[in-house]
Amino acid sequence: MTSGNIQLLSETLAKAKAENRAALIAYLPAGFPTVDGGIAAIKAVFDGGADVVEVGLPHSDPVLDGPVIQTADDIALRGGVKIADVMRTVKEAHAATGKPVLVMTYWNPIDRYGIERFTEELAAAGGAGCILPDLPVQESAVWREHADKHGLATVFVVAPSSKDERLATITAAGSGFVYAASLMGVTGTRESVGEQAADLVRRTRATSGLPVCVGLGVSNATQAKEVAAFADGVIVGSAFVQRILDADGDEAAGLAAVRELAGELAAGVRRVS
Repeated sequence: MTSGNIQLLSETLAKAKAENRAALIAYLPAGFPTVDGGIAAIKAVFDGGADVVEVGLPHSDPVLDGPVIQTADDIALRGGVKIADVMRTVKEAHAATGKPVLVMTYWNPIDRYGIERFTEELAAAGGAGCILPDLPVQESAVWREHADKHGLATVFVVAPSSKDERLATITAAGSGFVYAASLMGVTGTRESVGEQAADLVRRTRATSGLPVCVGLGVSNATQAKEVAAFADGVIVGSAFVQRILDADGDEAAGLAAVRELAGELAAGVRRVS
């Protein structure tokens, strides 16, 4: 039985901590702008300095995603992206870089595909785990059993609205890291990532030894530095997607743009204030 790369994910986050910095976690959807183009973009982001990449599984009704990622998902879906393409994206990105690659997906596609099949294929592809923003912890036992069996992390999302007792329940069930949504609402770039996020990280850490990584709203090196001051990881998605959209079909320009942004953000998470 193949085993996934939860260990690699944990080691990568621990290494960043040992270097007295936050990890840079990038998000890009599979199949955007094409399957091959998406794989190339992930390699470029790793090349620029990302520590971990989340591969989005495009979904027609993405409740957590703002307009930028919805646009990218729509392009991927119209291009005919399938779960097999997501697995191939994970496999090729990990094989080329040796770095941890997770899948971020809503629950419905996994449920339809089959939990055992999905976890087995993700582990075989070298995946490190899954981020599951809409899977309630109390309904996650079967998923977690299969994920554990295949060496995959189960990353749950916590929000500023999560009460302390709820945080403890979520963090006890999760593995790899905790995804702290910096604000109520959907993904997208924001002017400020703010105090809500710092408070959420503090409250989450009080319940768990897992690394706490902050996403939603970080788009530049200044914000990355701000979040890196209190979080174990900084998650950036929409800003990378926007760079590819702005390249308007020029693949070389898009790859150069995401590589450059990764470099700026990687410098941001390393700046000790």
